[in-house]
Amino acid sequence: MIIDEARQVLEVEAQSILDLIPKMDSAFEMLVEHILEPDTRIVITGIGKSGLIGKKIVATLISTGTHAIFLHPVEALHGDLGMVQKRDVVIAISNSGETDELNQLLPFIRQIGCTLAGFTGNPKSTMAGLCDLVIDTGVKKEACPFNMAPTCSTTAQLAMGDALAVVLISKKQFDKSDFIKSHPGGALG
Repeated sequence: MIIDEARQVLEVEAQSILDLIPKMDSAFEMLVEHILEPDTRIVITGIGKSGLIGKKIVATLISTGTHAIFLHPVEALHGDLGMVQKRDVVIAISNSGETDELNQLLPFIRQIGCTLAGFTGNPKSTMAGLCDLVIDTGVKKEACPFNMAPTCSTTAQLAMGDALAVVLISKKQFDKSDFIKSHPGGALG
C-alpha cells in the first residue's frame, strides 16, 4: 500500500511535467532571447514554496554559467529593490499568480523598466497581467490527497527552471570544462 501510494505520487508528478510540453510557446523563446542579451542578469523572486523553487533555479543557473540572483519580495519592498537594474530579466514565480507580496512588488519592478516574466499556473492572474512574458506552469492537480500541498506545481516550476538553464547552457556554449571550473568540489557527472 505504501509503495503503491508513493508510485501514484510519482506518476502524477511525472505527468505534470509531461503536460508542460504542449504549453511551451514563444514566451519561453522570447525569455531566452532577452536573457542572452549582453550584460543581462536574471533576478528570480517568489515567496513560500515558490520562493524555495526560485532559489534552487538560481543555484542551477549560477552553476551553469548564467548570472542570477534571488530577490525576496518582502525584503525588496524594504530596500533590496535597489539591487534590480534595468538590464535585468526578472522572473516571478507563483502558482496562483495572486500572491499579495509578489503582486505588490511587481509594479515597482515594472517602473525600473526591466523585462518581467512570470512562471505561473494561472495565466489569467494578477501576476500574469503585470508580466511582459507569461510561462504557463499550471498543473491539473497536486499529488496531495487534498489537492492543496504544493507538489506537482512546484515540480512543474522546477522543471521549467531546469529547461531554461539547460537551453541557456546550449545557447551560451557553456561546456564541460566551464562546468568543472564552477564545481571544484564534489563528484558530479
